[in-house]
Amino acid sequence: MTDASRPALSVLDLVPVRTGQTSAQAIAASLTVAQRADELGYRRYWFAEHHNMPAVASTTPPVLIAAAASRTSRIRVGSGGVMLPNHSPLVVAEQFAALEAIAPGRVDLGIGRAPGSDPVITQLLRQSGTTSDVDRFPDNVRDILALVTGDGATVRFTSGGTYDVHATPAATTTPDVWLLGSSDYSAQLAAALGLPYVFANHFSGEGLDRALGLYRDQFRPSETLEAPRTFLTANAVVADSDAEAEALMLPQARMMARLRGNRPLIALETVEEAAAAEATDHLAAPLLDALRSRWFIGTGPEAQAALAAFAAQHGVDEVMVSPVSAAHDGEQPDAAPARIRTLELLAA
Repeated sequence: MTDASRPALSVLDLVPVRTGQTSAQAIAASLTVAQRADELGYRRYWFAEHHNMPAVASTTPPVLIAAAASRTSRIRVGSGGVMLPNHSPLVVAEQFAALEAIAPGRVDLGIGRAPGSDPVITQLLRQSGTTSDVDRFPDNVRDILALVTGDGATVRFTSGGTYDVHATPAATTTPDVWLLGSSDYSAQLAAALGLPYVFANHFSGEGLDRALGLYRDQFRPSETLEAPRTFLTANAVVADSDAEAEALMLPQARMMARLRGNRPLIALETVEEAAAAEATDHLAAPLLDALRSRWFIGTGPEAQAALAAFAAQHGVDEVMVSPVSAAHDGEQPDAAPARIRTLELLAA
């Protein structure tokens, strides 16, 4: 799939849910995409964490990672990412230690600091009283790094006693831990801890150069990583013609317009639904030029060249694409042919 002038490619999946599609069908469709990515030679396949969104079924990355691991044989599988403030560090460590036991040497634990939802859902996720606080994010990351190793971690009581804790009884390998973010904070923390770092460019391209500069300049070698290691994410819609790519990107563009305009969210429209609605409400029109400048939209050769230039510009050898190509009316609800076609054309 790659040569010296092209970056390695990976996949980020939010498990989109379109009009008339059930959660079961959306997950089945995404698993077919994961299988095809494995066949095509993509490096890794990550699931995001978002909550209470009509168009997103990627709510529990560990469950989806387990399903994808069971249907693939080579590709790395992971989270892009687990939103740590929503969860107990011990639970996250246990889940990913188990995943590493299921698929040794193939698991990535990507960790983010954002809640991944609205304030109400954030409160519901934290009702147990055991979840991590945003202010403790650095300590919680350190705890996870210790817990997933074979040695585990040691709890020290104020009375002077200690208590050993292991995420799994007998670990022989550990997942790779990455920090994710779209601001300076995670870049600087990843640098301080000597961890690999991913800038969430698919979500927000603002501050990309500054974040990468901070990470590289401030990086401190660790036991697991001697030099900075990073890649970028990007939205991609690739088709056999420019016209088809433009049609396939419109539903996601309209969803972005809803998010940015604080409008009610709905299931992802089909290509035909989006075209008919846009002709009357022009919802996405103000965003289209900006999205075209940041997304990778077009035919295979065009998108390949643009991705290679993007990777070279920012000094990375890997790009993780989120294939946001929509579906046409009448397509099988448990399939995602346009998303698979995006991956095929990029890997050609």
